[in-house]
Amino acid sequence: MVAKEGKMCLAKVYLSTNGQRELLVEEVTSLKIEGKMLHLRTLFGEQKEIAAAVREVDFQNSTITLDKLG
Repeated sequence: MVAKEGKMCLAKVYLSTNGQRELLVEEVTSLKIEGKMLHLRTLFGEQKEIAAAVREVDFQNSTITLDKLG
């Protein structure tokens, strides 16, 4: 199945620590990776930076799970 141009996908981003997932931010429209830093942007323009690695991207449930670095 191919997404139609202009269709928006929003994701919830979780931070995994010691096997527990904690909601970090909702309605994420963009995730940019620059070295060890992840730059998140939401539908409403909120921006968050975190030193983390992507553990899992679940397209069906629109979730991204991160492992914090350091």
